[in-house]
Amino acid sequence: MQAPHIVSPFMHVRRRAMGAIAWLALVTPWIPLQAHAEQPPPPCHPNPNANADVATVAKRGDIVALPTPLKDRILRLASRPHTFLPMQAYAEADTPSQLFQYYLLDTNGFERNVFVSIIPGVNDTAMLTATGGNCGLPTIASVRLVVEPKPGLPTDPNNVRAFIDVFTDISGLFVINNESGWYEGWMIHDLVVPPVAPPRPDGRAQFGTMTAADAAMLAKIGHHNNVPGNLFTTDGKGVRFPSENDRFPWIQSNVVPIQLSMGAYNALQQLDVHNYWEFNYTTNWVHPLYELPFTGGFPDKIGAPPDAFEDGEIGLLKSIVPGSGPLGVKNFPQEYGDSPYRPRDPDLFDAEIDSQREFRQRFIPSGLANEIFLDVYVRLASFMPWEKNLNRRLFQAYAREVARVDMNGDGVVSAAEGDVDSSSDGFADNSRLFIPATAFNRFAVTREINDGYLAPRFAPSQRAWLMTGGRQEVSPTVDASAGRDGDDR
Repeated sequence: MQAPHIVSPFMHVRRRAMGAIAWLALVTPWIPLQAHAEQPPPPCHPNPNANADVATVAKRGDIVALPTPLKDRILRLASRPHTFLPMQAYAEADTPSQLFQYYLLDTNGFERNVFVSIIPGVNDTAMLTATGGNCGLPTIASVRLVVEPKPGLPTDPNNVRAFIDVFTDISGLFVINNESGWYEGWMIHDLVVPPVAPPRPDGRAQFGTMTAADAAMLAKIGHHNNVPGNLFTTDGKGVRFPSENDRFPWIQSNVVPIQLSMGAYNALQQLDVHNYWEFNYTTNWVHPLYELPFTGGFPDKIGAPPDAFEDGEIGLLKSIVPGSGPLGVKNFPQEYGDSPYRPRDPDLFDAEIDSQREFRQRFIPSGLANEIFLDVYVRLASFMPWEKNLNRRLFQAYAREVARVDMNGDGVVSAAEGDVDSSSDGFADNSRLFIPATAFNRFAVTREINDGYLAPRFAPSQRAWLMTGGRQEVSPTVDASAGRDGDDR
C-alpha cells in the first residue's frame, strides 16, 4: 500500500501560536544585571559573589550570543543565591550547538493555587513550596533549546530526526519532604485543526487530516474558530489559554494540550533547580492518554466541568502494566510488568537486535497522541459520531490508533515499532508520529507526587501548575555552547 501524501499537521502551528500566546510575556520588569544584582531582603542572606558570578556567566561562550531577554534572565538567575550557576551548555559536535527557541517562565498566567499563593483558611499557616523563598523573591526560570549539528543528522529543528538539548534553570523551588522536590517540566503542544482531505476507504479520516463532514460539524460550533490551521478550541470560540481569571472547575482554558514530560526536577540547597533533557525521536513520547480521566482534571463531556474527584475516579486505572487502555489490549503483569529479571528500561531504544530493545513502553509517540486527540475532539463525523462521552471516545480512539502502529497486536508501541525509521499503516516511515520541537508553543512546571501516573497531576487542568511561559523563536539561530561534551554520542 502506498502511503498517502499528507501535509504535516504540525508545520503551520508555530507562527499562529506565537501570536496567540503573546499574553505570556514577562510580568516582572528587569534591569540588566550589570547595574546591580537581585538579592533577597533581610533576614535572608544575599549572594556574596553576585558581581563575580554575573561577570563569569556573561562572558561564557554559551551565553554571550544569546538574545537579550534570555541572557538577562540567565544573568538574573546567576546573581541570586544559588547552589550552582546556570548550566554550561557544551557542544556535542565539531561546531557549536544552535539556539533556536527558548521559554521564560514565571508564576503568572494561570489560576492561583495552593502551591504559588496563600489562600486564607487553606494554607495560610503552611510552608509554601514554589513561592515565598528567599524572603519573597519571585520564582523564575529559563529554558534553552539548542540543536546539535552532528554529522549525518539534520540541523533543522523542524525535522523530527534532529537531536536537541534542553537546558532548564530555575530559582525559587524548595527542597521539601526529603524528595528534593517532586517537580516536573512539560513542553506543551496545543491541538491544531488539521487540513481537510478525502477519507480512507473505510470512511475514516486519513492521518493528520479531517474529512469535509468533520469540517462541516466543527463549523456549527461556537464562533467558527475551528478552521484548518487554527488552534482547536473545545467551544469553537477564540483561543483562551490558562489565565489567573480561571476558576476550577467551571472556568478553564478551551485548548487541548499535549504535554511532553521533561522528567523530574530535583531542587538543590538554595531553592536552585537545574535540569538537562535530550529531545529526539527516542524521547519525543508522551504519557498514555487513557490515564487522563483518572488524574482529576478531565471532563466527561466537552463543555462540562472536570468531575473525576467527585465521581471517585481518581486512581481507578493506571498504566503500570502497558496496554492500549480500557477498551484495548490488556496484558499480563508477568509478561509486561516491570520484571526483576529484565527491568523495564525505556532507554533501551536502539539495539542491533530488536529483541534487546524495550517492548513494554508505557508512552506513545507525541504525534500519535495528536492523532488520538483529533479522533476525540475534531472528527465528530468520521469517528464515532454517535458517542458524546469523552472518556469512551478517548478509550476507543486510543485503542484504534495504537493498533495502526502496533505490529504484533499486544497493544503496546514498542521501541522497534515506534522507531522513526520503522513503517506502519502504509507509510514508508514513522516520521509522522512525532511533533517537532518547534510546535511546542508553551512550557509548564508542575508540582507532582509519586502516584504511579505518567500524565501530569490533575491534567489537563492547571491545579498543579507552578510556572509557565510561551515559546520564543530564535531565527536565525545563534551559537549557544562552548567547549566539548566528554561523551557526545
